[in-house]
Amino acid sequence: MITRLIRQVGIVGAGTMGRGIAQVFSQSGRKVILYDSVASQLLDAVQIIASSLDRQVKKGQLESRQKETYLQNIESVAGLEQLSPSDFVVEAVAENLALKQEIFYQLGNLCREEVILSSNTSSISITQLGVASGRPDRTVGMHFMNPVPLM
Repeated sequence: MITRLIRQVGIVGAGTMGRGIAQVFSQSGRKVILYDSVASQLLDAVQIIASSLDRQVKKGQLESRQKETYLQNIESVAGLEQLSPSDFVVEAVAENLALKQEIFYQLGNLCREEVILSSNTSSISITQLGVASGRPDRTVGMHFMNPVPLM
């Protein structure tokens, strides 16, 4: 079995959960590609992540230069296809089966065969999402608690 490092993570959805997940992966040293179909959601996400990191700086939990590095690790993109170079993808959109299935179908066609696709769902069948992706053996569920950076 060949093990590949996860250097770049794609996140689908820049709402509360998606931006928190993006922040955590960024702070773990990964490059993050953050996608949302709503451009204003992406702008808000980056500003909210910056504010969250500012609070950590003020508390002495991290240094200003670390904050800048973490923000530089996050790239906002306007097209789902821009997640294709990712080594791992986390979907964090609304709890809507049809929406998630469509996203997983697209990701299954866009991402390299070895990429693991994950969902932050708390109620939707991972099996159904895996089937939609065309790679059920590479689809997992990951449930993050809110607020992600604190939990």
